Amino acid sequence: MDRHQWDERYSGDELIWTSTPNEFLVSEVVGLPPGRAVDLACGEGRNAVWLAEQGWEVTGVDFSAVGLAKARRFAELWNVQATWVESAVQDWIPPPEGFDLVAVLYLQLPQPERSIALEVAASAVAPGGTFLVVAHDRENLTRGFGGPPDAAVLYSVADVTELAVGAGLTVERAEQVHRVVDTEAGPRDAIDTLVRAKRTR
Repeated sequence: MDRHQWDERYSGDELIWTSTPNEFLVSEVVGLPPGRAVDLACGEGRNAVWLAEQGWEVTGVDFSAVGLAKARRFAELWNVQATWVESAVQDWIPPPEGFDLVAVLYLQLPQPERSIALEVAASAVAPGGTFLVVAHDRENLTRGFGGPPDAAVLYSVADVTELAVGAGLTVERAEQVHRVVDTEAGPRDAIDTLVRAKRTR
């Protein structure tokens, strides 16, 4: 989907996604000391707003102006501050000081744009900072529920791990994880890629 399609998808008054943060973001970040964070492909801002609530100084980046407008309203509603930047992730230029947390959650891009975007994201990790990628896994097509039906935008743990190592990061966790999705037919499992890495110097 391009930015115009996402603008159209975000055009309603209601949130497309839940207002609660992603469960893996919460579990992976909860023990980190708050610092500077960037939420790349932040959409309507639910994860950025949660990070701001936890005391992080947050920047949200997305190429959808409509999504960012909803994120601003969401932040105002929750009385938190964040900086919002309209940009595709692969075109975004990180500030030289970097971030203590770089989160990339469900960025749906085909190759080579995805690798370019993840390389940009990894370059934004400050010394001592954390790089967190959560995405729909390729095996979700055959073994999981929901998510994009296009294999070209799906991830694998090995690919993200290789990119993180190539960017000079130390991988701390790399695995497939299961996320329960409530459906009319009952709970179903979605399969995600999760990679957390650190810049040790």
